[in-house]
Amino acid sequence: MELTRRNMMVLSSAALAASSIGVLPAMASLADEQIAELTGGAEMVEGELSISAPEIAENGNTVPIDISAPGAVMVAVFADGNPTPAVATFKFGPLAASHDASTRIRLAATQNVIAIAQMQDGTFQRASAEVKVTIGGCGG
Repeated sequence: MELTRRNMMVLSSAALAASSIGVLPAMASLADEQIAELTGGAEMVEGELSISAPEIAENGNTVPIDISAPGAVMVAVFADGNPTPAVATFKFGPLAASHDASTRIRLAATQNVIAIAQMQDGTFQRASAEVKVTIGGCGG
């Protein structure tokens, strides 16, 4: 086979496609690893933690989310399809008027946005929302 520019383009495209197979499950497991590290492997319990995000985001560059975590001292937000899953951390002091947070995050593709709250008694709660992204915000 002669190595022409066209053959080089075909080979490099095939190599890129082959290397990207299995990337999203690897990112999801990275998010699970970071969550396990945060919680120390503790079991999640049901509670009042809630996350609100749009069902469909036309642009992944600015996706608004709202978190309500009554009784929480800390809330961490993860996006399981992003190259870097840890998105934000909110800490609430004893004099916090409310335990709510709002922000905009960047999402690479359709994925789950996960909120993990550490409660005052040391337990952890989990809430998630799936966001369908039409145009990725992390270079995708």
